[in-house]
Amino acid sequence: MRRSIYLDYNATAPVRPEVIEAVTSALKQTGNPSSIHEYGRAARRLVEDARAEIATLVGSKPARVVFTSGGTEANNLVLKGSGRNRILVSSIEHPSVLQVCEGALQIPVDENGNLQLAALEKLLDEDGENTLVSVMMANNETGVLQPIDQIVKLAHDKGALVHCDAVQAAGKVSINCEELGIDFTTISSHKLGGPQGMGALILGKGLEITSQQLGGGQERRRRGGTENVPGIAGFGIAAKLSLEGLSDMQKKTQVREAMEQKLLTAAPMARVFGANTPRVPNTTTITMPGVPSDTQLMILDLEGYAVSSGSACSSGKVQTSHVLKAMGADDKVAGEAIRISTGWNSSPEDLDRFADAWIALFQRKGERPTDV
Repeated sequence: MRRSIYLDYNATAPVRPEVIEAVTSALKQTGNPSSIHEYGRAARRLVEDARAEIATLVGSKPARVVFTSGGTEANNLVLKGSGRNRILVSSIEHPSVLQVCEGALQIPVDENGNLQLAALEKLLDEDGENTLVSVMMANNETGVLQPIDQIVKLAHDKGALVHCDAVQAAGKVSINCEELGIDFTTISSHKLGGPQGMGALILGKGLEITSQQLGGGQERRRRGGTENVPGIAGFGIAAKLSLEGLSDMQKKTQVREAMEQKLLTAAPMARVFGANTPRVPNTTTITMPGVPSDTQLMILDLEGYAVSSGSACSSGKVQTSHVLKAMGADDKVAGEAIRISTGWNSSPEDLDRFADAWIALFQRKGERPTDV
């Protein structure tokens, strides 16, 4: 029987067995973590143990970790509650940033997907002390890593604060919020192999946030509502395992590069977005010249390969990527790109088999130089 191969970790990662065990165990416990009796204290221990693991993953302190229902809520919380009225965002941000800040000023990127620092510096010259800069650490579509240290320095020199959506970076590259000086950091559980519906906002030293969800004093009055103890417990285990697996994750760079070279040898006109700049180890976005992305997705799915086109946060819609267009791709090129993303349970053989299927599809339907 044919084995389906899952290559859409940037959308969501398969839940780790250890996480399932932790969630199941927590579901068997009774207790509200705000209660002072034995049951409540046991639930509180699960929450605080997980908070410590998440703080360790991103190089912060447990007291600065605010649990949310996911990366989207965490982004909303900081963008609405930072106290800054002027928002600067990169042109390649996730919809959970762009749609919250429709009036925000956008910072352009170059053809490699790198933020144009000179443009940022110019924008910071005006009203810096009332400004929040929101730039993702790793792009969800291309995997391109931004120079967060330089962005933070530019912003802080002008009195601005920095929010970093690190949802696609956590567990793939080493993160130390304290050393980088990031003011607000967002991460998400289900990208790490944890349960869906859990995220966290990590605050910088001495910073606070205005709660957007009222009704209780939970999370140090930063986010009201009884904590999702089973989800938090699973999130903590996923964070711990992701940190332990960082060295193995780095090895995926060589496997990814070998696959990309194989694809480009077969299809020299194809474009790998962000190929000439640092990326997280697990992500490839590549065009198949002459074949629309939705056609690729359908055929590859029928052949047992789960990949995607851009972000998976648009109710299953295949849309022209604003990220690729910001990098200079026209509608045709952007409309021929798919994303392949691996993770904790992927093998080199998965990418090798996928490459063979991709090449076979290209040879049947693709646009080659001799066709022009």
